[in-house]
Amino acid sequence: MIRCDLITLFPDMVLPVLNQSILKRAQEKGMLEVRVRDLRGYTLDRHQVADDAPYGGGAGMVMKAEPLFRAVDALRREYQDSPAGTELRLLLPSPQGRPFTQRLAEDLRDERRRLVFLCGHYEGVDERVRLGLDPEEVSIGDYVLTGGELPALVMVDATARLIPGVLGDPESAQYDSFAESLLEYPHYTRPPEVRGLAVPEVLLSGNHEAIRIWRRKEALRSTYLKRPDLLKDELLNEEDKRLLDAIVREGATAHLSSGGGGGVGT
Repeated sequence: MIRCDLITLFPDMVLPVLNQSILKRAQEKGMLEVRVRDLRGYTLDRHQVADDAPYGGGAGMVMKAEPLFRAVDALRREYQDSPAGTELRLLLPSPQGRPFTQRLAEDLRDERRRLVFLCGHYEGVDERVRLGLDPEEVSIGDYVLTGGELPALVMVDATARLIPGVLGDPESAQYDSFAESLLEYPHYTRPPEVRGLAVPEVLLSGNHEAIRIWRRKEALRSTYLKRPDLLKDELLNEEDKRLLDAIVREGATAHLSSGGGGGVGT
């Protein structure tokens, strides 16, 4: 089981997502536990103020440090006698953090630790949160969002998918994009033709080996065209290298532009 706490000023931003689809099923199966903590509950004034104007002037508001300190202190007390372990892994969604990747999602799937997401908002959080709590800063992209709630949900979702048994088909996560440093191959479903665009014949052939090779080749083709930085020689086996050579020889866009083609190629 993966255990998470989301500390946020806006619980209603995250609860609807957590109560849908795979995340809901994972919680119902007891494979994922997510608790949403309202940061205002850790304030001391009667108005439950969790933000204030920045020292030195400037636009916007800054989230106060004390409520976040109190929230983390409360979690540490709450879990200190937990049989699941007491170590909290603090994560602060931030555009200044290290990029969130599939490898980091795999690393977060550590049942010995409880993941605690400190969701900032407005202009950010008081710097003393970073200095005093030393959370891991993680970014989901080079852009600015209103708060840390959406990045936290992205990280929870990506990590939960990796829990054995969460997905209906255990192979689904294995073949996801980035699961092995490649983008995913194209998918098709019924009907066999839509507006003149046909499903590649190989997928209708019933030849499982031919389908496997086609899918691997198209995954390599997509990665070669869209994210060539992911194609690292040491991660490719001999079959991959032969398929990639064929892709280059035939013109990399051949299958993508024709709806996937009919054969597998080598």
